[in-house]
Amino acid sequence: MGAKEGLAHLVLATISPGDVVFAPNPTYPIHPYSVIIAGGDLRSIPIGPDRDFFEDLLAATKQTWPTPKMLIISYPHNPTTAVVNGKFFEKIVEFCREHKMMVIHDFAYADVVFDGYEPPSFLQTPGAKDVGVEFYSLSKSYSMAGWRVGFCLGNKKMVAALRKIKSYLDYGMFQPIQIASIIALNGSYECVKEITEIYRKRRDTLCDGLSRVGWHIEKPKGTMFVWAKIPEQYRKMGSVEFSKMLIRQAKVAVSPGMGFGEYGDDYVRFALVENPHRTRQAIKGIKSVL
Repeated sequence: MGAKEGLAHLVLATISPGDVVFAPNPTYPIHPYSVIIAGGDLRSIPIGPDRDFFEDLLAATKQTWPTPKMLIISYPHNPTTAVVNGKFFEKIVEFCREHKMMVIHDFAYADVVFDGYEPPSFLQTPGAKDVGVEFYSLSKSYSMAGWRVGFCLGNKKMVAALRKIKSYLDYGMFQPIQIASIIALNGSYECVKEITEIYRKRRDTLCDGLSRVGWHIEKPKGTMFVWAKIPEQYRKMGSVEFSKMLIRQAKVAVSPGMGFGEYGDDYVRFALVENPHRTRQAIKGIKSVL
């Protein structure tokens, strides 16, 4: 199974209509929509460079009834590229144990990190298995996107619920993909380092180039994305219209932040999917607009 499918299936297996679930906003669409599909009561917690997610979580819990049943988080985070340290997860575990809340941590970008940053695993936190699970995907670390390979570890009851619902929805995967995954995980880690270095070079080319044309963006420490606040003179347009303008006038496609939640409307997301030469061409187009 892919990690994202597994996450959605776990939500379906554990959330009933009316159950309250917290998810970040903006965030990857499957995080909130898995709750909506399950009939749960989705409540959004703002996330971003100018927010304290944990403090917002505390405030939202005090204002929410009935008591939330689940918290969905993901660090390094898509699209905001937010990262955390081990102390953050310690607070999350303590908080969720106190409030009897399940935790799902989507660890998709565990290996795509830069500048010496080492992302903590939720499961390395004492007591984490008492309250939650963590999903890992081979899609990013090993460039196996589309093969839908991932796995879930953690709380026994939650893993058992996932196993049960998966037995009704699908079973196994194409054996060559399983074999390829085994070889990837048992093989040298050098290929992951090489992939990450490619993303780092693309990140630096994009962020340095945008800075030279007056669009200053802090370099992300993780993920294969850049979360860019729209230049002030264009911010009133909103992310959708600004993205349309970049396509029409600069011939550059970005993802409007609104697509990840209403709190993302001041931003657009760049994906580090092009080589440095193509990225420099895109920057020239953006310069002509800005």
